[in-house]
Amino acid sequence: MKIYLGNLPKTMTDPQLNDLVVPFGKADTASVAKDRATGESKGFGFVEFGTADEANAAIKGLDGKEVEGRVLKVNEAHPPKDRAAGGR
Repeated sequence: MKIYLGNLPKTMTDPQLNDLVVPFGKADTASVAKDRATGESKGFGFVEFGTADEANAAIKGLDGKEVEGRVLKVNEAHPPKDRAAGGR
């Protein structure tokens, strides 16, 4: 099960994100979303756990938690919405 973590500190790295969720279970993957052009954090990331129990424990334990002065928003990740064609 994959979870979304929003409002992450801009300095957070993938290993730090992994360390943040370790108390709740072993993460299969932990990645901070980065801007393609600059490589800087977009302020959110995703963590995938092997079990729903671990993921739900992380959601309950981290949602609303303050990290480096930022209050995290954590919930179950949803598939990306289809973007409409065109735009430019």
